Amino acid sequence: MDFQLILQRRTSLGQIRQLWGKEQSPSYPSYPPPAGEAISHHHHLSLSGEMLTCGRFLSSSSSPSLSPLRNLSLSLLRRPHLRLLSSASATAAVEPDTKGGAAKPQWKAAIDFKWIRENTDTVAANIRDRNSTANLDLVLQLYDEHLALQKTRLSAHVPIDAITEHSWLFSSGLKFGGNKSMATIPNCDRWQEVERLRAERNAVANKMKGKLEPSVRQALVEEGKNLKEGLIALEEDLVQLTDKLQLEAQSIPNTTHPAVPVGDEESSVVRKEVGSQRNFNFTIRDHLQLGKELELFDFDAAAEVSGSKFYYLKNEAVLLEMALVNWAITEVSKKGFTPLITPEIVRSSVVEKCGFQPRAQNTQVYSIDNSDQCLIGTAEIPVGGIHMDSILPDSDLPRKYVAYSHCFRTEAGAAGAATRGLYRVHQFSKVEMFVFCRPEESDKCHEELITIEEDLYASLGLHFKTLDMATGDLGAPAYRKFDIEAWMPGLDRYGEISSASNCTDYQSRRLGIRFRPPPADHPPTHTKKGKGSSGPTQFDHTLNATAVAVPRLMICILENFQQEDGSVVIPEPLRPFMGGLEMLSPKTKSSQ
Repeated sequence: MDFQLILQRRTSLGQIRQLWGKEQSPSYPSYPPPAGEAISHHHHLSLSGEMLTCGRFLSSSSSPSLSPLRNLSLSLLRRPHLRLLSSASATAAVEPDTKGGAAKPQWKAAIDFKWIRENTDTVAANIRDRNSTANLDLVLQLYDEHLALQKTRLSAHVPIDAITEHSWLFSSGLKFGGNKSMATIPNCDRWQEVERLRAERNAVANKMKGKLEPSVRQALVEEGKNLKEGLIALEEDLVQLTDKLQLEAQSIPNTTHPAVPVGDEESSVVRKEVGSQRNFNFTIRDHLQLGKELELFDFDAAAEVSGSKFYYLKNEAVLLEMALVNWAITEVSKKGFTPLITPEIVRSSVVEKCGFQPRAQNTQVYSIDNSDQCLIGTAEIPVGGIHMDSILPDSDLPRKYVAYSHCFRTEAGAAGAATRGLYRVHQFSKVEMFVFCRPEESDKCHEELITIEEDLYASLGLHFKTLDMATGDLGAPAYRKFDIEAWMPGLDRYGEISSASNCTDYQSRRLGIRFRPPPADHPPTHTKKGKGSSGPTQFDHTLNATAVAVPRLMICILENFQQEDGSVVIPEPLRPFMGGLEMLSPKTKSSQ
């Protein structure tokens, strides 16, 4: 057998196995491929996998006749093209984001791939109804490849404990424990292979600590290099290829409540209407004109200082904002909600886990240059992250928060008379409600949130309607969303003042938020060590709802309660928070 000839021709491991007297497995294509045939994803995996397996088999063999082959396998494993092949296979599996986003996910969601495969028609219809760009066909293609590769093994002549399967690529139930622990893939031997290689590498290192014969030490060095190279190849492929599936699957939107109307925004259904439009017997002013006469805003100075869609609040407008915030927090806190003031800068990964896309085209998120941080567009994001990667006690559920924050939005693409003034701005104050609850409670909590909103706005004397929003208007996290639109006389239309969304477990699967049901629901189990357990954890359901978006409510109050002389009546619930002030009056020269 001419081993130098083999080295010169860089023979494939399939050919080496033939030199062994073994048949090449038909499941593994030879390398290099026939002339004119592109190097496929399977060729890369086959070569690196066979090199590793053959190298481990040979390095463990003491047969003198296999010594040249042992040296050959170690040589091949240490050649640069092994790492290049690993990179090439990863490149084929993880395509760069053409919109400027990272090809590698910053985090991994606990996505139920088995459920997606078993409910393909339902998922496809949901994606279509919601006008999502998720590529279900690609997700299914990758998942089907996983199922096929699970059945693929090397030749039965290779010892079973030396086999490196390809089934690690994708799993029917990827489960991730956040950044604190390595991802685990059930029924997947590749992760076990990585751990075994690590253990063997450590064992080799321990053997080298004592006094050894030079030949023994050299053999251990060679074996250590072999294991290191194989481990690098495995880990690179593992990370890169699972990243691809995660990136594709994370774009699939949440499921949709069966009662949600199908269609675009115009298909949304009115579920409730409160009050009626006020009849004015004088020419009404819009909030911009009222603000000018009452000296409440300064858009011009803000445009010079900060740019368009910014504003200064002045005089009683400052008191009105503080009153709206304090009133909302006071009223919602009475319902058992814990008050919060949140951070207004968060990590971009937290923004993504909540279902927003900080790097997408026309994003509403301000990203901070040279950092992994963003300005929040809603307190929903930092409140959602407050229990990230944690297990909540069942006794603490439902857990309810009412949070105050400033919000920052790019408002990309927003223009026109309908968005002028305070209606659509880059920075504003908002009070947000957020709930963590058990799955069976989320529909009830959703109704509670919308009822709180309706009661708040009704107490101010506003005319509004509540809508069950259609599928085409749902964001990716929302299972169901109720919007409230109030009448704005100056704009001569209804304008959205709040929304309430049930996100089920979409956010908690990404944020890693679970709870442990009580033993009564899940009888205690016992581990091998005899330690009791109350049963498996479950993902919380999360919900969010707007209590007060200050600029929108300010528009409603100014335009609906204006008087013929240009004054504005303050709604009674707000007066205690404004020092008893009942009326905003136009400024006169003598009062300035």
